Amino acid sequence: MVFKVAVAGASGYVGGELLRLIAMHPDLELGAVTANSNAGQLVSALHPHLQSYADRVLVATTEENLAGHDVVFLALPHATSAEVAQYLTEDTLVLDCGADFRLEDSAAWEKFYGTKHAGTWSYGLPELTLAKGGKQRDVLADVKRVAVPGCNVTAVSLALAPGLTAGLLDPSDIVSILSVGTSGAGRSLKADLLASEVHGSARAYGVGGVHRHTPEIEQNLSKACGQKVQVSFTPVLVPMSRGILAVNTAKVSPDFSLERLEAAYQKAYGEEVFIRVLPTGQLPQTAAVLGVNTAQISLSFDQAAQRVVIVSAIDNLVKGTAGAAIQSMNLALGLVETTGLPIDGVAP
Repeated sequence: MVFKVAVAGASGYVGGELLRLIAMHPDLELGAVTANSNAGQLVSALHPHLQSYADRVLVATTEENLAGHDVVFLALPHATSAEVAQYLTEDTLVLDCGADFRLEDSAAWEKFYGTKHAGTWSYGLPELTLAKGGKQRDVLADVKRVAVPGCNVTAVSLALAPGLTAGLLDPSDIVSILSVGTSGAGRSLKADLLASEVHGSARAYGVGGVHRHTPEIEQNLSKACGQKVQVSFTPVLVPMSRGILAVNTAKVSPDFSLERLEAAYQKAYGEEVFIRVLPTGQLPQTAAVLGVNTAQISLSFDQAAQRVVIVSAIDNLVKGTAGAAIQSMNLALGLVETTGLPIDGVAP
């Protein structure tokens, strides 16, 4: 069976990446591609690398244009997806790549986003280990509404969840510092993201626990260990176009040993196609995951500080967003989970 799909917000980075992956998916047929201010332009004007859909015209994001699709991807600004989702039918599979439906705590949403909470959808991080047993993929079969995780959230959650689920990490003392490519901030023009400002420089942002991904990270990791988790999360903008390198450290529990930690990650991820735990001595790098739906993870232990150091690398536009959306879509539609998702990367 071939499913007809639409992409709302196709002019942005995530929308473009969704189009690239849709073109490679054997079970998908592209329907409407929509935009706001860029409506009327050709796909090739905004995504010149997408030859498969070069002559497609972006249309307005309206109820009429999004009707009649089996699947609709929302690649829209935060607090916009909820408006569009209201007029999509219940039998349409909708995957929101924005933040509108990720958080379960309405107070946390209002604190970090400043608008009324729209609700909570099934969470699209299939490999997330859960304290109650199983993984998040278990709840994605046959659902019709999926909230795709934040890219920074994915890098941190996949890195730390198995150690917390196994009870080997202290949930009260976790620090995550992320080096993030500029595409993680979106395509809209911002003065501090201009090439002249970013080239040859690195800059922290969202400092002091105010970044919007903080409550989502804590939500995931709390589910992983069954108790409240406290995370100090700081992203750092670095001069690369895409990719995230997350350096996560945590105090260890009394039951910790590096051998037990390695065993826990092998148990969690040993059969996962899209997660690779690297051999001892190898470290993740963003160049190794460009263009693919793969996360690299390494495990180390700082004996003097009594802290584990877990490093992860993902492509923020693939495993961090569009690839996760396709992966979750496959599960919701009953397709093979890996369908249409490349495992071979591109040269940096």
